[in-house]
Amino acid sequence: MKFLSRRREARTIAFLLVASASALAAQDTIPPIEQGVRLGITYTPGMRPGMLVLGGPQVEMLDSIRTILQRDLEFSDRFEMIYLPGGDSLVLGVRASSGDGDVEAESEPFVNYSLYAALGADYAVSVLTDVDSTLTVNLYAVRGEEVRTTVRLRDLRLVSADFRMTVHRASDALVRSATGEPGYAASRIVYVNRGRGYSVDSDGAGRRAISPLGGTAFSPVWGPLAQRVAYTSLADDGWGSLFVYDFATDEHTMVPNTDEYLNYSSAFSPDGRILAFTRSWAEGSDLFAYNLAQDCCLQRLTVGRLSDNVSPEFSPDGRRIAFESTRSGASQIYVMASDGTGPELFAPFDYGVTGASHSPAWSPDGLSLAFHRNVAGRHQLFLMDVSTRNVRQLTSAGRNEDPTWAPDSRHIAFKSSRSGIEQLWVVDTETGRVRQLARVGAARMPNWSAPVMQTNQP
Repeated sequence: MKFLSRRREARTIAFLLVASASALAAQDTIPPIEQGVRLGITYTPGMRPGMLVLGGPQVEMLDSIRTILQRDLEFSDRFEMIYLPGGDSLVLGVRASSGDGDVEAESEPFVNYSLYAALGADYAVSVLTDVDSTLTVNLYAVRGEEVRTTVRLRDLRLVSADFRMTVHRASDALVRSATGEPGYAASRIVYVNRGRGYSVDSDGAGRRAISPLGGTAFSPVWGPLAQRVAYTSLADDGWGSLFVYDFATDEHTMVPNTDEYLNYSSAFSPDGRILAFTRSWAEGSDLFAYNLAQDCCLQRLTVGRLSDNVSPEFSPDGRRIAFESTRSGASQIYVMASDGTGPELFAPFDYGVTGASHSPAWSPDGLSLAFHRNVAGRHQLFLMDVSTRNVRQLTSAGRNEDPTWAPDSRHIAFKSSRSGIEQLWVVDTETGRVRQLARVGAARMPNWSAPVMQTNQP
């Protein structure tokens, strides 16, 4: 705690020295982050590197970029964000360079490393405009007094469809440069709200409908590279057909051989060639696979014999499928080869302690499996170490279901009733910090995309 006291004292002194400096007003607020809702996780404030987003000229585009960057860096949970009183960030200084004779003196950005260090910053970020009007995002290593990395945002327009995702990619570049770990800002989450599928950016903004108005969408799931979304369209007779929505063309295509029975809870193979899904019919619920690349070849993967086999999830290498099954009684998590052979119990529950398990989700790095499990009448999120099969509980507040992983294999989005209605939340599995994704009403069935490729923007 002595370290924290010294850091706070240094920030107070530094602020008094620069209180007269102009500051950038934040355009919007960062949603509150809950703490103390996890089990078995320890988080010590002050141990993360300090990050300061610097202000500058108050221009609409620059203000928007700074706001998005600051929010992305906060949501990465890898930095201790530094906010001066009033929520303002320190303005990047400007000092004049010397001129000779009749040559007019030019001005250049002044990076006050000693001041940023006194504020407790290990890194600082600025957004500047070059002479050719190219926007540059600089990451400064404060202790080393150097520019760690520069991201150039060329031909960027505030009104362009790619504006927010371009800035998100810059945020991820800053995270990787500062920590060596991947970010997840340049990704999207699909979910269902009032019978319609929607997509939002990782920060909860930029909402876009991905299913037709007036339909009843169900269980949306991303394909590789965030190019396509598969979802179920429910019919009045209870049947459900699978459709694939293409972000680039804005077209919806029905998957052949899914116009009978209830077909739902689908999953793309990592290469995008195969779509596995659940089919419910008179025999129970079983898993099937359709070859999208060849547009043929429906394959049955399980034979339930009046049991339910649902919620397929490909492993990151595409060799295995995790799923839930009632073949032994209460629903448990199983795994099998991608062709349906060799099924085995994967995450058995603790008899007398926890109940049925549902909705397996494999982390992108393949090291962990998330799912929700019944605990004392409520669903809670659990994590299993794939190599050791050790399981730990992740949540305890409210009812928490349908986990889905961010591309960084660290954050999980999920549906929760902790606020009184079903909404989407994000939890950092390393610290237990929880934040609300977006206030979108009764939202459910989230699914997180891989990083969005620049060439595939809508």
